[in-house]
Amino acid sequence: MERSPVSSSNVESVGYEGDSETLEVEFKNGALYQYFDVPQSIFEGLISADSVGGYLAENVKGVYRYSRV
Repeated sequence: MERSPVSSSNVESVGYEGDSETLEVEFKNGALYQYFDVPQSIFEGLISADSVGGYLAENVKGVYRYSRV
């Protein structure tokens, strides 16, 4: 999956696959996670958020199934 860099102190890059509704998040520490069944609107909100890490914590973590890659 292709990821794009984001401006964040915690997150390095994010990517999204619309067909499978999979969100991929690479953190600055090198950890890579995939979140499943994430609507495109959540991804769009994430990449346009003033705080990517804050948006991720409030709207993705603990809401969607995930797997460390």
